[in-house]
Amino acid sequence: MSNPQARTYPRNNWYVAATAAEVTDKPLGRQICGERMVFYRAQEGRIAAVEDFCPHRGAPLSLGRVCEGKLVCGYHGLEMGCDGKTIAMPGQRVRGFPAIKSYAVQERYGFIWVWPGEQQLADADLIPVLKWHGDPEWAYGGGLFHIKADYRLMIDNLMDLTHETYVHASSIGQAEIDETPCKTETRGDEEVITSRFMHDIPAPPFWKMALRSNGLADDVNVDRWQICRFTPPSHVMIEVGVAHAGKGGYEADDAHKVYSVVVDFITPETDGSMWYFWGMARKFNPGDAAVTDLIREGQHKIFSEDLEMLELQQRNLADHPERQLLKLNIDAGGVQSRRIIERLVAQEEEAPLRQAAVA
Repeated sequence: MSNPQARTYPRNNWYVAATAAEVTDKPLGRQICGERMVFYRAQEGRIAAVEDFCPHRGAPLSLGRVCEGKLVCGYHGLEMGCDGKTIAMPGQRVRGFPAIKSYAVQERYGFIWVWPGEQQLADADLIPVLKWHGDPEWAYGGGLFHIKADYRLMIDNLMDLTHETYVHASSIGQAEIDETPCKTETRGDEEVITSRFMHDIPAPPFWKMALRSNGLADDVNVDRWQICRFTPPSHVMIEVGVAHAGKGGYEADDAHKVYSVVVDFITPETDGSMWYFWGMARKFNPGDAAVTDLIREGQHKIFSEDLEMLELQQRNLADHPERQLLKLNIDAGGVQSRRIIERLVAQEEEAPLRQAAVA
């Protein structure tokens, strides 16, 4: 487990641990915020999560099985309850077995959400609302990457989209992104927003494909927008789209635009690795599964390019920890997002000290 004095992520927050489809009839082991957890479906399919550690011999419970809603260790058959207490073990008395850690966990919007910190503080109402989920006017497709890089590098990457001009030149990048200034707003510790609006420009290849898929001309200039919203601990939602130029831009009627939300749930695995749940929710031509597949394939290619860049960036930073990096205007969204994360971590670390002082 990471050194708690040096950790870079708050624990008392909801993180996406898996997609709902990943947790079926078998347990799923995954490391989240430096802690090894196992996710499984208990009675009636209810999601549960406990420490991936059998109290008998320390075997990973994720290598076991689920039988009648109980998690069974694959080493000696110990049965574990959702609360982390041992239920039974063949031929053994287990009343004195120590409990292992259990986690607050929720299944919502097609994702499994986990709260790595103090269970008593977990409030399901704090899970972000995904308004597009289940709405027939929207369609969603996505995927998952394991990336060997600090999760904050992905937040930096998503809160500054000028890199698209260079990293994604063949799909969504274009010079106008560099040429158009972005605006950054911070709303306390709740949200950071960077926005960029481009007017009367050519559509890049990805958006030409999107226009065609919605029955719109792709050979005319467009107004394009990018609105990146960071919310703690590490979620980034990006409103993106294009409208035929002169039709109202972001506010244009649906008949003249294609509009999507890029979904980014960035979950730290360790200080130097992450789980990256990516996808796109679109509000155009939602019933066409072929379009969903095409967009998913396009996103996979785009995010694969990010993956390579971030992993090599992480390597350079690890090799040169003493180097001070430049901070430019385009970095404002990532800088402000990191400051919120730092404040949340500091608050968690100070809380036990305050409690001790009161006692």
